[in-house]
Amino acid sequence: MKWTTENNKLKKVFTFKDFTEAFGFMTKVAIVAEKMNHHPTWTNTWNQVTFELSTHDAGNIVTEKDRKLAEEIDKLV
Repeated sequence: MKWTTENNKLKKVFTFKDFTEAFGFMTKVAIVAEKMNHHPTWTNTWNQVTFELSTHDAGNIVTEKDRKLAEEIDKLV
């Protein structure tokens, strides 16, 4: 599944084998996001992690920061 743009947000859902795998993925994303100083809006329900990326200090729109974070997130799967 590709990232989609909806309501000025990049969105994507990742599905994993179980909660532990999903949580491990979230931990990896947290480290990358902190290094980039660009923190996602995300949720986790059992084996799924859902992202909505936008740049808050740019007026909650999709910017290059969001695209770069999305690329890095994809590399972690």
